[in-house]
Amino acid sequence: MTTREHLGRRGKRLARPARRDWLLAVGTGLASIPLTFVAQGDNAHTPDVLGWTLFGLSALTLAWRRHYPMGALLVLIVVEGTYHVLGNAHSGLIAVTIVAIYSLAVAGPRRRTLAVVPTLLGLSVIMLTSINPERGIELLRISGWILACAITGEAVRVHRNYIGAVVERAERAERTREEEARRRVAEERLRIARDLHDLLAHTITLIGVQTSVAAHVLAADPDRLDREAVAKALDDISGTCRSARGELRATLEVLRESQYGGDRRGPLPGLDGVPDLAKAARLSGAEVELTVHADDVPPAVGAAAYRIVQEALTNAVRHGGPGVPVRVDLRAEGGTLRVAVTDEGAGDTGGTTPGFGLVGMRERARSVGGTVEAGVRLEGGFEVVAVLPLGGAVAALPAQNSVREAEAVHESAAVRESDVVREAEPVRAVEAVREAEFDRGELR
Repeated sequence: MTTREHLGRRGKRLARPARRDWLLAVGTGLASIPLTFVAQGDNAHTPDVLGWTLFGLSALTLAWRRHYPMGALLVLIVVEGTYHVLGNAHSGLIAVTIVAIYSLAVAGPRRRTLAVVPTLLGLSVIMLTSINPERGIELLRISGWILACAITGEAVRVHRNYIGAVVERAERAERTREEEARRRVAEERLRIARDLHDLLAHTITLIGVQTSVAAHVLAADPDRLDREAVAKALDDISGTCRSARGELRATLEVLRESQYGGDRRGPLPGLDGVPDLAKAARLSGAEVELTVHADDVPPAVGAAAYRIVQEALTNAVRHGGPGVPVRVDLRAEGGTLRVAVTDEGAGDTGGTTPGFGLVGMRERARSVGGTVEAGVRLEGGFEVVAVLPLGGAVAALPAQNSVREAEAVHESAAVRESDVVREAEPVRAVEAVREAEFDRGELR
C-alpha cells in the first residue's frame, strides 16, 4: 500500500465521524427550535435575528465536540451566555448544553470533568440569579441536568476504556499465540535438521572412508589384489547403507507420526547404542577404545550423549587420518555424565568448509542443561568434553520411547532457562555457526 493510499483511507476514516457530528449538530439545533416557543421563561422572549444567529452558532459548536471537546464547550459557554444575557428563550439551548457536557465527560480525562462541572454549576447559579433570584427550583433542575450529563458521560468513558483494554489484551494474547506457534515451528525445524545431520553426516562419512579403502585396494597391483579385502570393504559399505536406511526410515516415521499425532514411536538412541558407533568407526579404520562407566542414565541424557559421541567420532574419522587412535570415555560421577572423545590425529584444518557439528553438539548438551567444550590438545589431536547433569527437571523425565520425550526436553529447558530456547532459534543458530568457524572447521 502506498503512502497516498494510506492517507486516503485514513482521511475517509476521519471524515465519517465528522459528517456524523455535523448531522448531530444540525439535528440537535432543529430539535431545539420548538423549545424556544414552548417555554421562554421569565423576562425572556422569542429570539430575534441576533438571537437566532447565536442559537445556530451554539448548535454548530457540537460539530467539533469529538476532536476538540473542551474548545467546543468554551465557545458554547461564551455564545450561550451572550444568548441568555440578551433575554432570549432560556430553554432553547438545553439540549445543546446536554450534548456538549456529555461529550466532554466521554472524551475525558476525569480530572478535567471534575474541574469543569463545578465551574458550569457556578456559572449557572450566577446567570440564573442575575435573571431571577427567586427561581431556586430552576437552579436545582439545571444543576441536576449538568450532573446527570457528566455522570453519564463518565460512565460511558469508563465502559469504553474497559472494552478497549479487553480487546487489546485479546489481540496481545493472539499475537503471543502466533509468536509461540512460529517459535515452536522454528524449534521443530531445527530439531529435524539436527537429527538428519547427526544421522546422515555420520553415515556418509563412514561410507566415504570405506569407499576410499575399497578404491585403494582395487587400484593396487592386480597381481597382489586381495579379493577378500575388497569383498569385506564392499560388504562394510553395504552394511552401513542398510543401517543408515533403517535409521533414516525410523526417524522419518517418528517425525511423521509426531506431526499427525500417532502413538507408535521409535526408540531414542542411548548409551546402549554407543558400542555400535565404536564398531562402525573401527570398520572405517579408526582405532577406537571405548570405556563406559554409567548406569541408570535418564533417556534424554543418554540420547544427548549418543549424538555427541556420534558427531565426535564422525569428525575424528574424517579429519584424524587413517588408523587414528580415538578414546571414548563415558563416566557418571558427581551427579553428572562426563563424555570425553579424544583423538590423536594430525587434523585437517585447511580447506575445510565450516559445518554444524560443534553447534549441534552444544545444542544437544543445552537441551538437557549440560555444556560442551571442544578444542585442539596441546600434545596434538582434538578433544570433545561434554558434561551432562543426571538430575534436575530435565534429566529426571520419565522414560518414553518417542520423540515426544525430546520435545519435552526442549519444553523443560525453556522453562528453566529461557535464553537456551532463544539460542536454539534459527537466527541464533546462524550466529553459533559463525562462532564455530573459529574453532575447527566442521569441528576442526
